[in-house]
Amino acid sequence: MGGRRGRLISDSDRTTAIMLIEEATLAGAREKMACKELGISQRTLQRWRSDATPLEDQRPFATRPTPRNKLSEEETRAVVEVANQPEFQSLPPSQIVPILADREIYLASESTFYRVLKAHNMQHHRGRSKKPSSKPISTHCATAANQVWMWDITWLPGPAKGIYYYLYLILDLFSRKIIAWDIWLEESAENASILVRRGVLSEQRTALAEPLILHSDNGSPMKGASLLETLYSLGITPSRSRPRVSNDNAYAESIFRTCKYRPSYPAFGFADLTQARKWVLAFVHWYNYEHRHSGLNFLTPHQRHSGLYQDILEKRRQVYERAKAVHPERWSGEIRDWSLDDEVWLNPEHTKKETTEKKQVS
Repeated sequence: MGGRRGRLISDSDRTTAIMLIEEATLAGAREKMACKELGISQRTLQRWRSDATPLEDQRPFATRPTPRNKLSEEETRAVVEVANQPEFQSLPPSQIVPILADREIYLASESTFYRVLKAHNMQHHRGRSKKPSSKPISTHCATAANQVWMWDITWLPGPAKGIYYYLYLILDLFSRKIIAWDIWLEESAENASILVRRGVLSEQRTALAEPLILHSDNGSPMKGASLLETLYSLGITPSRSRPRVSNDNAYAESIFRTCKYRPSYPAFGFADLTQARKWVLAFVHWYNYEHRHSGLNFLTPHQRHSGLYQDILEKRRQVYERAKAVHPERWSGEIRDWSLDDEVWLNPEHTKKETTEKKQVS
């Protein structure tokens, strides 16, 4: 009842009611009984008061007392002077403070030293030291096959627990085609060198061909002297992922997932090395020549790698155009986009992504 009447009272009446209740309470009346006499509840009175005096955060305007443990101007000046002495100019506070302690001198704590130097714009890298920076992302662009290769190693389960076979695999960035592969009993740079030479022979590349980049992660076989010497002799430029970054070689990791999620994959282990090689041989043939890759607009890697993809995509476009001409009422817009980008980026930078998105929107 009080809430309904409260909504019908004008602003001036509310102000009068608030003043009357305050006068009554100052005279010794209870606020609850005063509200009852006016026919409102205490909650209504509280709401009127909050409406009349909007709540505002007063903390920014508060006057705070000076902390008792704050350094005085003389103490702050002493910290700055000590940090600028010749013997301390190239040292951080983490070393200055212990040295002063050894001399039975205490000016301030290490954190206070840092805070004072930062406040005076003196917290910089001194001498020849440079600001630490993360390694930029490894990104390469392929506009045709055999410009950027990626390779990695994964394990395949053996006949018993703890026994593994190691699958080496090289993948082309532009076409996603498996260039070369093999399975060995151990990881080594020597095996990787053999695989690279095999891939070069299979693609009929020579040292005089256009530059080729081979990207990998930071495993020991990828950085071995045997592999690096092989790459140098073949004119191949090595490229490696950033340390402790697991997704810089995402395409190679993705194909291993495709491999291990095949329905025929023996999840409980291969009987021997021969069986593992036979199975992977069948997988590679299926992947290169039969698998319609979603990242290639459902072309096979062989079609993309051999240059047949343009004619195939054009035929698909013509099929859709004819279907739309027969039943135009079934098409609310354009036909399916059967185009494919001529540039493929390995770990594209943000600027590259944003540029591509803008082009697609426009």
